[in-house]
Amino acid sequence: MKKQTTRKIRPAQTQTEQPGKEADMRPDPDYQPRAARLRLERKVAIITGGDSGIGRAVALAYAKEGADVVISYLNEDEDAKTTEEGARAFGARVLLVRGDISDEKHCKMLVDQAVKTFGRLDILVNNAAVQYPQESLENISAVQLHKTFSTNIFAQFYLCKAALPHLREGANIICTTSVTAYRGSGHLIDYASTKGAIVSFVRSLSASLAPKNIRVNGVAPGPVWTPLIPSTFPADHVAKFGSDVPLGRAAEPSEIAPAYVFLGSDDASYMTGQIIHPNGGEVVNA
Repeated sequence: MKKQTTRKIRPAQTQTEQPGKEADMRPDPDYQPRAARLRLERKVAIITGGDSGIGRAVALAYAKEGADVVISYLNEDEDAKTTEEGARAFGARVLLVRGDISDEKHCKMLVDQAVKTFGRLDILVNNAAVQYPQESLENISAVQLHKTFSTNIFAQFYLCKAALPHLREGANIICTTSVTAYRGSGHLIDYASTKGAIVSFVRSLSASLAPKNIRVNGVAPGPVWTPLIPSTFPADHVAKFGSDVPLGRAAEPSEIAPAYVFLGSDDASYMTGQIIHPNGGEVVNA
């Protein structure tokens, strides 16, 4: 097992009065703010579902912070090119990889192509997902069930497994789950189930990789205005989408992306196995 090189050994010491004096501590706590810098400079990130929605916003935010990005997408070529152009405008190198991440062989190819192109891999953002609303469990076919699980959670297993040989100490895995993992969804039973599985995956994988100092965290967005919404819900639902959360509206993808920047950067160096909840104020039992 690889020893964590970032662990600090502090000499035995005590103080006799509360709240204590920082001046008497050895070594001093690190209280200086992080220096102004590009937080993801020289890092390479794979982002699944990077053609649009949250994935596009993350890709552009990463590019702005100095990262090179690999955009994984299914078949939305026009959207993917728009993301590529936006990331290149920030000076990033960009690789587009088209294909279905529910196929384990494609996932391995995606990782191998990223490493071959950029020589390294620092961040894996598991973001792509599908959803097929149904009014009843009885309407969820075996085909739909397998498709939802294959894309939403099996792909995350495949990609992490393929990425691990290339991830060094200090690397990050960030998985997109959902508020539905915590509150459920009567018309997205299979989707919410996969998102619950992702939460457990994050917590379990983070424990497994902590000795290697590879952090694993997740983001659980609430309602977000992405192409998945008008492509899966009827028009009347879309018109009021997000209006039931305390902030009274759906988020823009750009409001979710900063959570991924934080988790992918050294600012989150003491966070692993955690889920960030940008959900418009919904109270969840995290």
